[in-house]
Amino acid sequence: MKSAVETLSPTRAKLTVEVPFEELKPSLDAAYQKIAKQINVPGFRRGKVPPAVIDRQVGRGAVLEEAVNEVVPQKYVEALQANDLQPLAQPDIEVTKFEDNETLEFTAEVDVKPEITLPTYEGVTAQVEDITISDEDVAEQVEALRERFATLIDVERPAADGDFVVMDLKATKDGEVVDGAEVTGMSYRVGRGGMIDGLDEALVGLAAGDEKIFTSQLVGGDLVGEGVDVAVSVSQVQEQELPELDDEFAQLASEYDTVAELTDDVRERLGRGRRLEQAAAARDAVLEALLESVDVPLPETIVTDELNARRRSFEQQLAYAGVTMEKYLEDEAQTLEEFEADLERRVRDAVTAQFILDEIAQVEEFGIDQQELSEHMVRKAQQGGEDPQEFANHMFEHNHIPELVQEILRGKALARIVESAVVTDASGNAVELKNLRPDGTIGEPEPEATAETEATEVVEEEQAEA
Repeated sequence: MKSAVETLSPTRAKLTVEVPFEELKPSLDAAYQKIAKQINVPGFRRGKVPPAVIDRQVGRGAVLEEAVNEVVPQKYVEALQANDLQPLAQPDIEVTKFEDNETLEFTAEVDVKPEITLPTYEGVTAQVEDITISDEDVAEQVEALRERFATLIDVERPAADGDFVVMDLKATKDGEVVDGAEVTGMSYRVGRGGMIDGLDEALVGLAAGDEKIFTSQLVGGDLVGEGVDVAVSVSQVQEQELPELDDEFAQLASEYDTVAELTDDVRERLGRGRRLEQAAAARDAVLEALLESVDVPLPETIVTDELNARRRSFEQQLAYAGVTMEKYLEDEAQTLEEFEADLERRVRDAVTAQFILDEIAQVEEFGIDQQELSEHMVRKAQQGGEDPQEFANHMFEHNHIPELVQEILRGKALARIVESAVVTDASGNAVELKNLRPDGTIGEPEPEATAETEATEVVEEEQAEA
C-alpha cells in the first residue's frame, strides 16, 4: 500500500491511498464467503457456493464492491498511522479508481489535530479578585438558617410580599382548561417568582377565600407563548415566624452552644466557599492567559458541532425551567446576536483549551489507572444524579471510556498548569492553589502523587460547577 498526504489547511488533510489488487484477496475471499451464505443456488448447500457460480449468479461486481467496502476502512486506518495523523472526525472517502485486477485508489479528506507549539506553561501569571466577606453576607446566611427552622402561622389578613399562601391555580384558553395547567393545594411564597408572569402581583392583597383572574402567557406545552386566563384562589395566608437568634437557637440549629460560635462558623464556611470560588476564577484566569499566548487553528466542523450541541443543551435547560429564549434575553439585556457571539467565543475558547491540554498531557506523559477511572465515573454519576453502576455500564456499553480517559488527562494537565501558576489577588497577596482541598481548606504539602490526585479532583469539581 502507498499513501500520500496533502495538507489542505492546518486542520484538514487529504490522503491519497493506492492498494495493490493482491492485498484485496483476503477481503475478496471474505466477500465470496459472505455472499455464499446469503444466496440459494440449486445443487449447492448454502455457504458452499463456488466463487465462479457466484460470479455468474450475482456478478463479479457485487463481490468486488463488498471487498472494497471492507478493505477501504482498514487501509484508511493504516494510512493514518503511516502518516502520523490524528483524525478528529469521520472522513469523506471517495474511491477514485478501481477495476478488476487493477490497483485500488481512494482519497480521504478528514479534519486532523493541528500541530501546536506549546508556550511555556510554567509560572503563568494571573490576577483574581480579593476574597471579601461582609457582616451583611454573614447575617444573610444566619437569616437563611433561621428560615429553615421557621414555622408558618395562619393569619387573617390579605397576603403581602414574603407571605406564604396555599392556593389553587387553573389556566384556561377560550373557556377550556389547558392540559397540565391546573394545580390544587399548592404552597407558594409570594414574591418568589419563577412560576407564571403576573402571579405574584395577583396574590398581593388576596385573603383566604379570595379569588382573582389575570392574563398571562404560558412558557411550556403546546400553547407556549399564547395568552391564557389564569384563575388563582387562596385558601390560606400564612406568615413566617422566625426563631429568636439566641444561644438556644444556636444549640438547636448547630453543634455550637452560643450565637457567637455559630456566627464564627458561618463566617468560616463562607470563607471556604469564597476560596473555592476564587480558585475557580484563578483556574479560568490562568487558562485564559495561556490561551492568549498561543495560536491554535481550529477545525470549523468541530467548532460548529460543539456550537450546535451547546445551543441545544441551553435551549433544553430554558425549556425545563419554563423560560423562553426571548424572556432570557430580555432579563439579560442581551440581543440574540450578542448571545450567539458570546456563545461562539466560549466554544472556540473551550475547543482551543482542549487541544492545548491534550498536548500538555502528552508532553507530560500523564497516565491513569483503574482506580482513577472508577473514581471519575462515580463523581460524574453523582454530579448527574445517576446510579454509579448504571452510569459505568452505560459508558462501557456505548464505548465512552476513551472520552472519560481524555477528561481525566485534561484535568491533570490543567491541574499541572494551575499548580505552577503565580496567582495574586487584587491586593497583591499570593493565592494558594497547590494545597487547596476540595472542601476549601488549605492543607499541608503532601507527597507528589497524592497532591496531583487531589489537585485534579479540585479542578474536576470546579469544571463541573462551571
